[in-house]
Amino acid sequence: MARDESTPADLVGVSPGSAFTITFDGRRLDALPGQSIAAVLWSAGILAWRTTRVGGRPRGAFCGIGQCHDCLATVNGLPNRRACLVTARPGDDVTTQEGHGHAGLDIDG
Repeated sequence: MARDESTPADLVGVSPGSAFTITFDGRRLDALPGQSIAAVLWSAGILAWRTTRVGGRPRGAFCGIGQCHDCLATVNGLPNRRACLVTARPGDDVTTQEGHGHAGLDIDG
């Protein structure tokens, strides 16, 4: 039996549109219209983009629906953005979030 090589887009007959670029910690990544930032990072093989407040443990997407807050990232200079809920936009600058995400912003965390 041959393996089906269809993608979900192939199955429903849609084209997602032209790819665009975002950056993650200075690395250029390809994104497609409608993808969440978490999906873009995952597709590039990046599984962690936050460290915990205590212990500095790596975190990434866990629940994928915005409930757990493990996927927090800094997007265009704004900390504590849930990467699983934020739709990637051309030119977005995403950076690893360390701790509470307020370092250097003169905000008490």
